[in-house]
Amino acid sequence: MKISISQLDKYCFYWIVQFSRDNGLNVAAKRVSATGDGHYYAYLSVALLFLHPNGQHLFNLALGSFVVEFPLYLLLKNTIRRHRPCHALAGFTSSYEPSDKFSLPSGHTAGAFLFASVINVVFPALAPVAFAWACFVGISRISLGVHYPMDIIAGAGLGIASVLFVEQFIL
Repeated sequence: MKISISQLDKYCFYWIVQFSRDNGLNVAAKRVSATGDGHYYAYLSVALLFLHPNGQHLFNLALGSFVVEFPLYLLLKNTIRRHRPCHALAGFTSSYEPSDKFSLPSGHTAGAFLFASVINVVFPALAPVAFAWACFVGISRISLGVHYPMDIIAGAGLGIASVLFVEQFIL
C-alpha cells in the first residue's frame, strides 16, 4: 500500500491536532504560537543592540535575514496558495482564526527558525533552547489547525536558508 506525501501530511496533521485536544494543549499552543509573532524579534534585537556587545551582529544578521525571508515568504504563499486546513478540510473546526487564508509556508515557523538560526550564529550556547522553541512554535501552528506539517517544514527551511545566505555577507 502506497501513501502519498499529501496523505501523510494530513494524517500527521490530524494526529497532532487530536493529541493536542486530548491533552488540553490548545491554550498552551496559542501562547507558544504568539511568541512567534514578528514584533518580538524586533524588540529583542533592538534591546540586544543596546545591551550586549554582540547585539550589533545579531541585529544586522536578523535584519538582513528578514529582508531576504519576508519577500520570499510572500511570494511562495501567494504563488502556491495552499488553503489552510482550518478552511480546507471538511468537518474540521478550529477555535483559532488565522490572519490570512493560505498556509504554505508557515510564516511563524519561518520567523522562529530564522531567529533561532541567528541565535545559533551569535550565541551558539543558546542554540539548543532556541531551536527547541522554534520547533514548539511550528508544532503549535499545527495544533491550532492553521498549518499542515509540510507547511512547518517549508517555513523552517525558509528561515534557516535565509540566515545561511545572509551570513555570507555579514561580518
